[in-house]
Parts: sequence; structure tokens; C-alpha cells
Amino acid sequence: MEPWELHGWFDEYLDACNRHDLTVVRDLLDPTVRRAHLPAGADAWLDDLADLFHGFPDWRWKTIQLVAEDDRIAAHLRGSGTHTGSWRGMPATRRHVNVAEFQFLRLHGDRIVAASGSGDAEIRAQLTG
Repeated sequence: MEPWELHGWFDEYLDACNRHDLTVVRDLLDPTVRRAHLPAGADAWLDDLADLFHGFPDWRWKTIQLVAEDDRIAAHLRGSGTHTGSWRGMPATRRHVNVAEFQFLRLHGDRIVAASGSGDAEIRAQLTG
């Protein structure tokens, strides 16, 4: 894909995430997608998103900056939501969190085959601090 196509692809991916549409997100993941420091595979990725959306039903991301080159995307995002359900085993705190996130994706065709980025430490800190 050309860089402008990667930008459009990422907009569609983020829109599916913001709609919490895991069916569409699954279509954008390679079944064996590798994630740095996390379990591999589309099912593990979707389980993590489902857990996030359960804990933060209003969770949304906003793109701050996006860089696309060859088969790679680097995204600086702002994620936010209110913790009204259990997340990562933590009972609801009703706290609103707003965090900076970074995602680095490698695509093959129109599917994510590898990903790395910031973890959930900043979310945890805002819920427990």
C-alpha cells in the first residue's frame, strides 16, 4: 500500500475500534498476528479489546499523529474512557482515564501481522493513584 492508503486503512481500523466492532477488527488482523510482550494471535488481541470495552464501555481513541511508510504504521493516540466495569480483574472505580498511547503496526496486504506499543501501565496508574 502507498502511505496515503495506509493512512486511510488506519482510519478504518480506528473507526472499527471506536465502534467496538470486534468483527471488523478481526478482519483487519492476521490470525497469527504477533504482539510484543503479549500473547500472539487474533483471538488474544480481540480478547484484550473485549476486556477493555467491558471495563470502559465509552472507550475511544483519537489520532494525534500518524506516520506511514512501506508496510508500517506508527501511531500516537490518545485513549480515554470511564472505568464502569471490571477490567483486568480490577473492579470498577468510576474514574475517567485519559492516556497517551503508541502503536507500531506492520501490515501484510490489509492485515496486521505484527504489533508493538505502549502497554496498560498508564491506565492502571490512573485507576490506582
